Parts: sequence; structure tokens; C-alpha cells
Amino acid sequence: MTDPNAIQPSELDQLPDRDPEETAEWQASLDAVAEAAGPHRAAYLMRRTLERAEGTGVALPKLLETDYVNSIPTAAEPAVPGDEAMEARITAWNRWNAAAMVTRGSKHGVGGHIATFASAAWLYETGFNHFFRGKEGDGSGDQLYIQGHASPGIYARAFLDGRLTEQHLDNFRQEAGGNGLPSYPHPRRLPWLWEFPTVSMGLGPISAIYQARFNRYLTSRGIKDVSDSHVWAFLGDGEMDEPESTTALTLASREGLDNLTFVINCNLQRLDGPVRANFKIVQELEALFRGSGWNVIKTLWGTAWDELFRLDTTGALVRRLREVPDAQVQTYQTRDAAYIREDFFGKDPALAEMAKLLSDDKILECFHLSRGGHESRKVYAAYKAALAHKGAPTVILAQTVKGHTLGEGFASKNANHQMKKLTVDEFKAMRDRLDLPIKDSDFVDGQVPYGHPGADSPEVRYLQERRAALGGPAPARRVHPLPALPAPAEKAFAAFDKGSGSQSVATTMAFVRLVKDLVRDKETGKRWVPIVPDEARTFGMESLFPSLGIYSPKGQTYEPVDRDQLMYYKEAKNGQILNEGITEAGSMADFIAASTAYATHGEAMIPFYIFYSMFGWQRTADQMWQLGDQLGRGFLVGATAGRTTLTGEGLQHADGHSPVIAATNPAALTYDPAFAYEIAVIVKEGLRRMYGEAAEGEDQDVFYYLTVYNEPLPQPAKPSGLGIDEGIVKGLYRFNTAESAGLTVPANAPRIQLLGSGTAIHWALKAQRLLAEEWGVAADVWSATSWGELRRDAMEADAALLRGEDRVPYVRQALQGAEGPVLAVSDYMRQVPDQIAQWVEQDWSSLGADGFGLSDTRDAARRHFGVDAESIAVAALAQLAKRGEVKASAVKEAREKYGL
Repeated sequence: MTDPNAIQPSELDQLPDRDPEETAEWQASLDAVAEAAGPHRAAYLMRRTLERAEGTGVALPKLLETDYVNSIPTAAEPAVPGDEAMEARITAWNRWNAAAMVTRGSKHGVGGHIATFASAAWLYETGFNHFFRGKEGDGSGDQLYIQGHASPGIYARAFLDGRLTEQHLDNFRQEAGGNGLPSYPHPRRLPWLWEFPTVSMGLGPISAIYQARFNRYLTSRGIKDVSDSHVWAFLGDGEMDEPESTTALTLASREGLDNLTFVINCNLQRLDGPVRANFKIVQELEALFRGSGWNVIKTLWGTAWDELFRLDTTGALVRRLREVPDAQVQTYQTRDAAYIREDFFGKDPALAEMAKLLSDDKILECFHLSRGGHESRKVYAAYKAALAHKGAPTVILAQTVKGHTLGEGFASKNANHQMKKLTVDEFKAMRDRLDLPIKDSDFVDGQVPYGHPGADSPEVRYLQERRAALGGPAPARRVHPLPALPAPAEKAFAAFDKGSGSQSVATTMAFVRLVKDLVRDKETGKRWVPIVPDEARTFGMESLFPSLGIYSPKGQTYEPVDRDQLMYYKEAKNGQILNEGITEAGSMADFIAASTAYATHGEAMIPFYIFYSMFGWQRTADQMWQLGDQLGRGFLVGATAGRTTLTGEGLQHADGHSPVIAATNPAALTYDPAFAYEIAVIVKEGLRRMYGEAAEGEDQDVFYYLTVYNEPLPQPAKPSGLGIDEGIVKGLYRFNTAESAGLTVPANAPRIQLLGSGTAIHWALKAQRLLAEEWGVAADVWSATSWGELRRDAMEADAALLRGEDRVPYVRQALQGAEGPVLAVSDYMRQVPDQIAQWVEQDWSSLGADGFGLSDTRDAARRHFGVDAESIAVAALAQLAKRGEVKASAVKEAREKYGL
């Protein structure tokens, strides 16, 4: 394994050596100490020497940094195969069309970004021409995480390639009428092109790391050999401020993910100004990545700088480059040669002498134009070195100018991220700069034209030949027709129909037991991907450790402390469980990679990610949106759910709102099952819908969110009768009536409908008994397995009505003829059941656990929030009193009796 922190000889070659003989003597001395006294003594002396240098003011880069020069000097760069002049013309066309598309769209007020792709064009073009493998060759191809703000350039290339038309480009950010292009990489909006959503900054980097890791997981488990796939993530230097951008760097190096390359476009600018105005972002990122164990390649300066480095016989140039802050480098980009002579070269006598040898044009070429990220030779060398490096991931820090080639009005301006258009004169100047054959007469009525050399032009033929050689178009998303996964044996699901008898079982335990049976299925068991953020024992999953194993690329290199126990901690190279440590963000990134493997690799995987419900949607809801955008499938499980059910944990652990957040996501099917048999029905239906034979018009690209509880309670048998499974799936069914529950109520007794979800149904059942035995009221109890699906169905019915179709919402059908008012309760805020209130014909009221959670017993917490059985009984009497069906005095009497 190559040490990623080691400074490579090529880096030293870039620096001047005034006395090679003296350098050799120092190196020989170090070798002698290492041989005579051992490497530890040599390392000790080096540390003390560095400390001495720092103490005496010798300017040295930090140990995790190299000088502000290219890692690969010009002399060591490999020749770029192919036709560089042809690739330059292709890049020019793409630059033009990207800017034209955004400018034309700005007339409609839809905006867009020009400057990002202008700076990063060669970073993409070099990859498309020589490195990025498509999906029509062997294997799965490469996975490309495109920087969101660079999307116009990707569309421009697809236009040149013939995959998009002028009509598409004119519909950039105008999707409602069809043939539109989404603003950024959105697979759900353009599923044949985009594979990974990236513009929610910080999610691209972490997703890329876990995608590369999941590729290894698939290979290690024998699902599919995807060892030839490489993950490329294109990121902005400002984006690296997001905590998700760097949170998994050590995972990537720890597991040796040399199938991963980050390309960070260091144009030194973020949305409002410099990324590190008074510092140097490249040096900071280098230290961060080196310290995290990555291989670092710096591609900073273009070939115009070679002459300056040759003239630097004292090292003054390198010292000056190291000390100039980023904001000043940005300023040089906009100033004349006289200013640069005075401010940059004039600070050091040796540099002042050097400047006398340089023409103004040479100075402007270096400081205005010549950056490593703008030259195909530099970028090609970096990419080739990244692929050659083994044992660790690579980051390429490529310096560019934001707004490059767009003109003086754009380049390095603080406001260029918000600048959406060029004037006609600016386009004409850009045309001349790029040497494009576009005539003045092509600008009709002030409209900038799109440019295309022709479908049979040398440029297009070259582009298509290069892509054919690399395995087809890119980026591209391909969903190859997959056979429906066979349904698991019915036995696993039917095991819950009889209930648990006198044994108390929490629904979390019921779900884990179900999965434990499903992973044993001969046909589909291997496709389950259990994901947990270091809480497996909390959720009772330790029984899966020895049978499935925890995935580790190293296997188990130690003897676990609990090896003599039945449920010992077992790691394995082909382990099935992904136990991610304390990282919900990492676990979600895992889930996204697994849930989209059906498209990325043509392999249907069934992930379930189980987590503290409070720390799923609340903490990583942005990734749930990413999951929906990426068309992921699988089961999210919010365990230890509810505001009052997780005893003693308190405010930040008490989830009273995750179904509300989940309800905002159109791809999420949210269920709050009360009983074990309901979980079985929901999971069975989810497997059918997402992985089996979907019904006509049914969207398979959904994911399920189930809330399960840690409160052990007796699990009842599944009620007999028709429509139970349908009701569970659609969100509501009658669990019992007062009469079927064996309760004695007077003839013509007042009647109320109690709707409960999750653990709250147990309070409703107790309230049903109190109402019958103490107040002569008949209550029917309904299990509302999904308030969200009831609402979704009702909204679809409303939409159908606008189309002239007569359709009755399911919730209204289910409750049709039910006597009395409806009272709904859950262990969540009232907003959860209130989702369906407008479609219920009966009088409606609800109870919920609104407000902050608190530490106490379950009974005390429920009394505090007014959702316990006694509170439900009083609320039911109050509803009936409003209707004149019970005496108003009964409400007061009940309140006093129950101490409310």
C-alpha cells in the first residue's frame, strides 16, 4: 500500500535545488542514522529538526502540506492520447451552449448558473474523453457525481452528442410543459440522464464514499463483481465546508477505497465571495485529506508557469505563492500587470529581479489564465495518477478561475455565482476568444444562438467515438429490465397471525423477528441489506451478528471478547450487516446506495435501515429527499418510536413528529403499525410493490417508513374477515366493536369511533372498556396503520374529481355508516391524525402528544400529554356531550374521577 502522506519525488522535482550535492549529503546522513540506530531514531531526529526550524522562523509547510505547486511537474506528465486540438474545439462548443442556454432562460426569469462550468469545463471534458466508463460496456460502468451548478455544461455536451435538442435546451428549468430540463441533476425528473442528485451541497461527497464502499460490499458478498467500477465525485471547494462533505473521509481511507476519486474544483470562490479570503483553501484541504489518509494530487498551475519556476533559483517564488492568501490571488486575476509586479513580485528582491525578465503579457498569461484545471494535459496527468494509485482514495485539488472564458465581467468576480446572463457584445467577445464559427447575423433580435458544428462534423464524430470506446454515453442512468423477485415463503408472514398469546412483544422485536426469517429465504434472503448506526443491541438485532456477520473488508482480525457466547460479535469479509457506527448520515448514504443498486448495477437489493426514530427524519431528512430523487427502494424503520413510549430518555429522544416530516416526501409511504401482524402485511406488500409484480400504473420507485415501538405488549391475533389486509395497506380498518370485544353496553347506547395508530391503539382499547363499563358508551376501535396513505388516497380522489371522475376517498368508504363522532389518537402531535380530518364525514376531534418530550414513566408522560386511556375516555364523553348524547355533567364527573 502506498503511503498517501508521503511526499512523492515528483513533488520535489518542481522545486529549485541550488545545491544537489548538499541535499544528497543530508539524505545520506538520514539513511546512515536509520541503518545504525534504527528508523525510530531517524524519525526522532527529523521531528526535532523540524521543531528547531519552526522555532527559528524557517518557513516550512506544515507536515500535512506540500508547497503551493503541482504534485506532477510538467516534465513528468504523460502525453494525452487523442487529438487535443479537437477536444479544445468540443470544449469551446460546450462552453458556448452552456452560457447560451442559461442566458436564454434568464429572459423567462428561471435563472441558472454559468460561472461554475466555465471554471470546471476541462475537469469534465478530460474525463468524458478519456476516463469515464459508460454503461454499455462490460460491468456497470463508472458512477459520476456531477457538481450540481455545472449541469448546464453537461446538458450542452449531451446536445452536441445528439442526446438533447434545442427545444430541450430552451426548456431548461421549465419542466411543466414536457421536454424540460431540470435545474440540477435530478434522476426523478430526467431518469435516463442523471444517476445521482448532488446539488444539496455536502450530500454528493458522502454519497460517493458510501457508493464506492457499497460497490466493494456487492463484490465481497458475491452478488456482482463491480470491482472495475470507479466512483468520481466532482465537488466545489466551498462545498467542502458542509459537515457531510468530510464526515466519512476516514472511512474511505480506512477501507482502502482506491475505487474512489474526489475532484475538487478550487476556483477559490463560494457563492458570496472567497472560500478562504485570508487563508488558502487548497492547503487546508490538502492537510485535511492527507491527515485522513487520502492520496492528494495538486493541479494548480498551467504550463505558462514553467518559465517562472525555472527562473526561481532561490525558492522565493514558491515562498511567495505559499503566503499569498486566496482573496489576493483572486484580485490578481482582475488587475493589470503593473499591479501584479508591485504587489506580488515587489515583496521580495529576488522576485523583483525575476519580474524584470518577464513581459507584461507573460505576467497576465500566468495570473489571469494559466491554471492547472484549465489544461487537458494537467488534468489528464492527475486523473491517470489517481487511477494508478492503490490502497487509498485520491483527491485532486484542481485550481481554476471561476467564470473562465466568460470575459472580464465574470472572471473572479465575487457576484459571478448570481450572474445569469451575458450581453450580446459579451457573447461576441467570447465567440472570438473561443474561435467559434458563429456569425454576427446569427444573433437575431438580440437572441444568442446555440452553436452546433453538425451531426456529421469531425467534432461530433470524435466525441461519439471516444464515448463508444469508453462504453457509451455518460452521464447516463440505465434500468435494465429485471425479473420480479419471488415472494418469500408465506410462512414467514403468517407466523404473526396467531398473536403472541400471553407473551409481551414490542413491535420492534416483531419486525426484527420477521427480517430474521426473511433473510433465511433461499431465493431473496441474500438480497437483504440490514443497516444500523451502532444501535443493533438496542433494537434486539444482536441475534443476527453470528448468522449474517457484520461486513468488514478485513474480516475479523481479532478474537471478540464475547466469542464464547451464542450471539457473539462477528465481522466477516462477506458479512451482510452494515453496522456503521454512530452516523445517521453515513447509514442513510449506505441505504441510498443499496436502494438504487437495481439501476446502478442491475441488482435488486432490499435495504432496511433501522434507527432511533427521533434521529432519522429529523436529522437526515435532506438525505431522504435525495433518496426519493434517486428513485430508491427499501424500508426505513423508525424504532423506539413515539413521544411517550421511550421511557426516561427525555426531550431530544422523544419523537412526536417524524410522520409529519415523512409526510412531506412524495416518495415515502409512512406506516404506524400497532400490531405484529400488521407489520407482516405491510412488509409483504412493500416487497411486492417495490420488487415484485407491480400493478398497472403503480409507482415502484417508493420507499416505506415504518414506526415501531419498544413497549412490550401482548400481540393479538389477526382478526378474521374480508378486507383486513386491504385495510392495513390502505391505512384503516375496524379492529373491533364494543360488542365483538365482549363488552356489555345498553341497547341504543351512545356510540363513538376511536381511531388509534401504533402503540396508541392500546390506550384506545383500554378507553373502550372504561367507556362501556363506567359510562355506558359503546366505542368501536379502528387501527389507523397509515394516516399518510389515507391522505394521499384522498388527495388523489380530489384530483380525480377535478378531472370529472367520481371517486370516493377510501377513508370515507371505510367509515361510511359508522355511528357517532370520530376521535383519533396517536403517540405523535395532533397534526399527524389531523391529516385526514377534512375527508371524514363524522364530527372530528383528535388527541396528540404536542410539545417537547420529557423524562418520566410511560404512564406519567401520557397523562402529561393527555393521551392516556382516561384522557381518551373524557375526550370521548366531551364529544358526545356536544351532540347531546350524554349529560354534560358526565364529563366533569369523569374528569374528577380520573384525576385530570
